[in-house]
Amino acid sequence: MKVALGMSGGVDSSLCAHLLVEQGYDVTGVYLECWETPGCGIDEDRKDALQIALKLRIPFKVLDFKKEYKENVVKYFFKEYEKGLTPNPDVMCNKEIKFGLFYDWAMDEGFDFVATGHYAKIAKKQLCIPKDTHKDQTYFLYLMNQDQISHTLFPLQDLNKTEVRAEAEKRGLHVSNKKDSVGICFIGDINVHEFLKERLGENPGNVVDSAGNIIGTHKGLWFYTIGQRSGFQINKKVVIKQDDGTIINKENIPPFYVIKKLAEKNQLIVGFGGETLSNEFKIRDEHWIAKENRELAENKNPDKKNNLLVRIRHTGELLKCELNKTDSKAAEDENSYQVKLQKPIQGIAEGQSAVFYLCPRGYLCPGEYKKTNNEIICLGGGIVS
Repeated sequence: MKVALGMSGGVDSSLCAHLLVEQGYDVTGVYLECWETPGCGIDEDRKDALQIALKLRIPFKVLDFKKEYKENVVKYFFKEYEKGLTPNPDVMCNKEIKFGLFYDWAMDEGFDFVATGHYAKIAKKQLCIPKDTHKDQTYFLYLMNQDQISHTLFPLQDLNKTEVRAEAEKRGLHVSNKKDSVGICFIGDINVHEFLKERLGENPGNVVDSAGNIIGTHKGLWFYTIGQRSGFQINKKVVIKQDDGTIINKENIPPFYVIKKLAEKNQLIVGFGGETLSNEFKIRDEHWIAKENRELAENKNPDKKNNLLVRIRHTGELLKCELNKTDSKAAEDENSYQVKLQKPIQGIAEGQSAVFYLCPRGYLCPGEYKKTNNEIICLGGGIVS
């Protein structure tokens, strides 16, 4: 069976190459070139990937997707922030590049599978949470479809990170202790504030509390996300009269958190305490990995009801929830869902992805799922609206 393996030069994909060769697959290593700026480490990463391929005597190819990455991922990133939203470029990168251009190239070239170093699992034709729940990357992969699932391998699905490094060291991989990549997919660990400022500049506006009082200033809505508690200025002399008659001034004011962004007024709304919590939100542009996953998520039969979970950020807590189609006849709500959480949380940001998981009934979720042979299925998700 022919496998096109995405190789980044890191320990994860390098070990994948060894594991797949050991399992008898006909492997071709493929380096995806998507971003190139001085000091971003691309040359070193490509050399590391090539060195692994040479050691294994497998073919090695470089695919240049820089133009497409800029058009489909970077422009999306800036456009969403400019609208006052909080986008997820890694979700878009997986959709457009790894399981878009790379996947399509591999299928056109006659490969049976693509493989990546993602921490994810495929079981019974479903995308599932892997053994390493801390490194779990299924959140970024929720836009995959059934056809892609059928032609994808995740060799690390039954290993945790410690085991990956140990197996790499056992095989003498020179990248066994290489630092993990962090930050934005293919770009790396950048200063997002400066990245946005370089492209969008600054657009100062007012910081307003939930009662409408102007209490400070901000530098531009795109620099802030829901739940953030720094980066904006609160006036030194602020006198706010609360509903109960109490007066809050700068000396005894609690930390403020961003709770909303009003793009049309260029206002950053901040609050504290219960104002920062919410247990309901809508999603749009929903996507289900398998056709039956929508029905599983909407299951209303109490006798067969499974535990539906949602995650609103990568490695965020898996939260019990209910999912219901909106009753509104408004055009903007025609294809949206209402999500109700079992408990209120902070940081539900418009523009981020909400990804749903199915936890089989009969055992605790999510705390005890590692102790069973059942799988936590990633059903799909949508965009917080």
